[in-house]
Amino acid sequence: MNTTTKVAVIGLGNIGTAVANNLVKGDRAVIVADRTIAKANALAQQLGSRAQAMEIPAAIKAADIVVLAIWFNATKEVLQQYATELEGKIIVDPSNPIAPDENGGFKKIIGEKESAGEILVSLLPKNAKLVKALGTLGVASLTNAAFQQPANVLFYATDDTSINKEVEQLIHDNGFEPVRVGGLDQSIRIEVFGDLHEFGPLGKPVTKSEAIVNCKMN
Repeated sequence: MNTTTKVAVIGLGNIGTAVANNLVKGDRAVIVADRTIAKANALAQQLGSRAQAMEIPAAIKAADIVVLAIWFNATKEVLQQYATELEGKIIVDPSNPIAPDENGGFKKIIGEKESAGEILVSLLPKNAKLVKALGTLGVASLTNAAFQQPANVLFYATDDTSINKEVEQLIHDNGFEPVRVGGLDQSIRIEVFGDLHEFGPLGKPVTKSEAIVNCKMN
């Protein structure tokens, strides 16, 4: 475990809460932040001494890795609103560009061949590095499929291979085995409806051996 790299989870909905819980279970310290400090304080108290609550600007400033566990459109706003605080950070984006459809399911809110990763990279603050990760499973699987043997996979995509070590440690500490699928031009594969997403052809969490058998990996 890399104890010198600080992680902040911004947004404490279902995904953010699951990630924070997993990190504490993996013995990784985590900063938690939300629009209301009361929500962050409540989760930090629940998680114990490995979790610390902060206001959003302070959490971003204190962290090396910032997990933006918020909706896609909100992520675009946060990248602009906190551009100064996010300079030079590793930004982890679990978001999926979807919204409820008329039939009780979900639909993409960007072009069919567009990906959140490729859109967000154009909005990055100075010297920040973007990773698509922690969003390839639904919240139930993100919780229940963690820390299994053999380990289940969490796929990730980034253009900057210099941060692979930090990203893979973050995924390990969430209780999963990291598998890089390539650069952000491959992020569509790990977003909802993509061939490497749980809510796509895979249909479930998979181990690395299952992923190799069933998926063409770059």
